[in-house]
Amino acid sequence: MSQCPSPTDPESERLHGLRGPARLWKRWGTYLPERQWATVREDYSEKGICWEYFPHEHARSRAYRWGEDGLFGWTDRECRLCLAPAMWNGKDPYLKERLFGLTGEQGNHGEDVKEVYFYLRGSPTHSYMKALYKYPQGRFPYEELVKVNPRWDKQKREIELSDTGAFAGEEYFDVTVEYAKAGPQDVLVRYTVTNRASHAAVLHLLPQVWFRNVWAWKAQHVSGSTKPSLGQDGSHRLWLDRETLGRFHLEFDPADTRFRRFLFTENETNFELCFGSTSPGPHVKDAFHDSIVAGRDSALRPSPGGTKAAAHYVLTLGPGESTSVRMRLYDVETPPAESFAGFDDLMAARTTECEAYYDAVLPAGLDAEAREICLQAYAGLLWSKQFYHYRVETWLQGDSILPLADPAQSDRRNQDWKHLFARDVISMPDKWEYPWFAAWDLAFHAVPFARIDPAFAKKQIVLLLREWYLHPNGQIPAYDFAFSDVNPPVHAWAAWRVYQMDAARTGVKDRDFLTGVFQKLLLNFTWWVNRKDEDGYGIFAGGFLGLDNIGVIDRNDKLPDGSKLQQADGTAWMAFYCSCMLRIALELAHDGERVRTPYEDMASKFLAHFVQIVQAANTHGGTGLWDDTDGFYYDHIRRGRESIPLKSRSLVGLLPLIAVEVLDDAQIALLPGFKERFDYYQKHHAHMRRHLVHREGAGKWLLALASRDHLIRMLRYLFDEEEFLSPHGIRSLSRYHLRYPFKLQLNGHNYGISYDPGESTNDMFGGNSNWRGPVWFPINSLIIEALERYDRFFEGGLLLEYPTHSGQERTLTQIATDLRRRHTLLFRRDDQGRRPCHGTDGRFVTDPAWRELLLFHEFFHGDNGTGLGASHQTGWTALVATHLEELAGQQVAATLLSPL
Repeated sequence: MSQCPSPTDPESERLHGLRGPARLWKRWGTYLPERQWATVREDYSEKGICWEYFPHEHARSRAYRWGEDGLFGWTDRECRLCLAPAMWNGKDPYLKERLFGLTGEQGNHGEDVKEVYFYLRGSPTHSYMKALYKYPQGRFPYEELVKVNPRWDKQKREIELSDTGAFAGEEYFDVTVEYAKAGPQDVLVRYTVTNRASHAAVLHLLPQVWFRNVWAWKAQHVSGSTKPSLGQDGSHRLWLDRETLGRFHLEFDPADTRFRRFLFTENETNFELCFGSTSPGPHVKDAFHDSIVAGRDSALRPSPGGTKAAAHYVLTLGPGESTSVRMRLYDVETPPAESFAGFDDLMAARTTECEAYYDAVLPAGLDAEAREICLQAYAGLLWSKQFYHYRVETWLQGDSILPLADPAQSDRRNQDWKHLFARDVISMPDKWEYPWFAAWDLAFHAVPFARIDPAFAKKQIVLLLREWYLHPNGQIPAYDFAFSDVNPPVHAWAAWRVYQMDAARTGVKDRDFLTGVFQKLLLNFTWWVNRKDEDGYGIFAGGFLGLDNIGVIDRNDKLPDGSKLQQADGTAWMAFYCSCMLRIALELAHDGERVRTPYEDMASKFLAHFVQIVQAANTHGGTGLWDDTDGFYYDHIRRGRESIPLKSRSLVGLLPLIAVEVLDDAQIALLPGFKERFDYYQKHHAHMRRHLVHREGAGKWLLALASRDHLIRMLRYLFDEEEFLSPHGIRSLSRYHLRYPFKLQLNGHNYGISYDPGESTNDMFGGNSNWRGPVWFPINSLIIEALERYDRFFEGGLLLEYPTHSGQERTLTQIATDLRRRHTLLFRRDDQGRRPCHGTDGRFVTDPAWRELLLFHEFFHGDNGTGLGASHQTGWTALVATHLEELAGQQVAATLLSPL
C-alpha cells in the first residue's frame, strides 16, 4: 500500500508533528469537565449517593479532589491550571460558573442538564475551539426547575429551561468562548457577548483562573502536590506558578476600559457554609460570589495572591450590541513580542485554519448543510475530551479532611478494582450528564475520531486495555459507577474499523497497533467465555450489556428457582466479537512475505468459537434462541428442560445480524493451517453449512450467525415501517408492541413491555434512558455495516422488498445507503426548514440566532425524530458525520432512494 500524500494545511502539520511534536500542541485544551460535582470520584458518602453528597449547591463552595469543572473551560492535560468564564446578570443568586442540571431523583426522567449551549468548532490539536452559551437576563429559574420536574410523572416530557420563559422576549445574552493557540504554550482567549434583547442590558463578566487543589489532601499520586501560587504583575497581568507546570502569565487587554479590578482568593472549601465547621483559612472558593453578588469584599484576599483569581469586567450593551473581552495565557519562558497587537488577526487565522483542515479531511461531495453538520459533530467530539482522574485504591481510603468523610468500607463500589489508576484525557459520552468514560461508548467514539485524529482514536482504544485499567482477570472497566458491570464487547470491532480507516487515510497499516490490541483482547475474550457462558454451551448472558431497559425484566437481577436468562443479544455480541477477532487474526497471520503461525492458530481458535456459538444460538435445545414460527431470535428463560421465550421484538433479536464476516478464497489459501480447520468445519459439521457458505465463481465465503433464510425473515421485520423502520433509522423496539404489548407472568409477578418511542416511562436503570422504541445511533450503525458486508458476499444478488409491503426491491447496499440517509435526515432541514432533531422548537426554524445551531442527543424519538436524553452525547451520535461522509464519498446522489 503506497503512502498517501500528507495534507499541507497548518492544522494537519501541527497534528502530525511537522510543526513540533503533536503532544506539545495537545498539552492544553478544552479538557475541563462541565460537571465534577455529584460524580463518583467526589463521593465519600456512607451509602454512595453521589448526587446528594456533592450537589450543585455545594459546587461553588467546595474544593474538588479528583478534577475541576467550569463553563467552556480550558486546562492542561493533567488539570493543574484551569481557566473559565463566570458571569452575573445582576439578578441571579450567585455567579454562573458551571452548568446546572437536575439530579437523578429530581428529574422525572433521571438526571438532566437544564442549560442551553452549543459546541460550534474544534480542531484536533485544540488550536481553535469555539462554543456558545445562552445566558438568560432574568433570574435563572433554579427553584422552578427543581420543584416542577419531580412532580411530573414519567408519561410527561422533561421541563427544559426554555419552557420556563427564560428566553421570552429574547432577553438573554449570547456568550461565545473562543480559544486559539499561537504556540503550544501560548493561548489567545476571547469572550464575545451579544445582547439579544431589545433594550440595554448589563453583564458582569469574570474570566477566572485557578489551580486544582491537590495540596489540601496531600495527594501523593499527583505529580507536584506542593501548593502553587499566583499574584498580580502590573495593572492587567497575573503570574501563575505551579510545580511541574512552570510559570505562566495571564494578561488582559490594557486598552479595555471595562476592566474594574482583579479579585483574589483561595481554592479552598468553605467549611462554614457546607458543613457548619471552621474553614482552614479566611479566604475560600466562593469569595467571588460574596463580593459580586452580595457586595461583601471582605471575603476577598486583601492583597494580591492565593490560588484563584478573576478579572472583573462590567459590560453595558445596547440592543443587539456585541463586545469582546480578550486575554492571553503564555509561558513566561517564551512570551509573545506583543500580547494584543495582531490578536484578532491571529484568532481569524486559526479560525481559517480550522476550516481548511476540514476541507482537507472531509469528502468534496458534501453539500454546505452536510458540511456544517459534520463540523458541529466533530466540535462536540473534541469539546467532550476531558481530563479524568481516579485512583481507586486512594479513593477507597476516604478523605480524612472532609467532615463527612467516610472510612474505607468493605461494601463500597469498585472494591475489586484497586489496581485502576486513571489520569488521562478521555473522550466522554456527554461532558455534563456522563462526565466519565463508558467502555462501549468509547469504542463508538473512536470511529468518528479516526476521521479527524487517528492517533487519538487508536490511543483511546489502547487505553482501556492497559494494565492500569484492564482488570487482571481480563475484564474491561465499564464505567465508574460500577466498573464490574458488563458493557457489550465492541472493542475488537472498533480496533479493526480504526485500523482500516487509518490505513485508508495514510496508506500505512499500523500493524503494531493492531497486534498490541489483539493481545490484550485475548485476555478480555477469555474473561467473557469463562464468566458469561455459565453452562459452557455458547449461550451468553452478560447482564447489563449496554441496552439498559430493553428487556422485559431487569437483566441484572437473579431469577428465582434457579432459572437462567439466555440472551440473544449477549450471544450475538460474542459471535460478533469472534468474527472481529477472526478478521484481526487473519490480517496479522500473513505479513505479505510469510505465515505468522501464532496468529494463524488464533484465527483457527476464533473460528472454532464462532462455530460453537452459531451452533448454540441456532440448535441448542432444539432451535436455540431462534423461533421458527415467528422468524426471530428471542431471549429465553430456561428452567431445567423448560425454555420460555420472551417474545418481545427488539434489537435483542436483530443483533444476530451483525455477526457476519466475508472471507476470500485467496486469503484462506495463504494460510494452510487455517484452511485445514476451515475445511473441516465446512465438511464435517452439517449444521454449519447454512452459516459457512461458499459463493462459487466469486471466491468468497460467508460466515454468519443468521443463515440466509433467517436473515431474510428477520429483515422483513426490520424493513417494516410498522415495526422497526422509522423515518430516521431503526427503532430499538418494534412499533408492533404499541398495539400488542408483550406480557409475562413469572413466579407470581407480572412483567410487560410496550412500544415507548420517547423518554423512558419506567424506572429501570434510573429511568434516564430508553431502549424501548427510540432510534439509537450505535446499533443502527452496526446493522448498516452488517448489511454492507452481506452485500459484499451477495454482490447485489439478494434483492429484498424495501420497505416491507412496498412492492419495491432493493439490494442490501441500496438499503444500507437509505438507512444512512434516514439517519442524516434527523439533522437536515425539511421542506418547512425544520430539523427533526429539534422537535417543535420554532426558534431553530425562524430565529437567525438559533437557526444554524445543532444538538447531538443521546437518542431520538422513534416516530418524529426529536432529540432526547443527554443533549450533548456527541460521542456516538457523531456517527452521523461518518454517514454523511460515506454518502458523499460513494457519490450516490443519482441512485439514492427518494424519501419514502
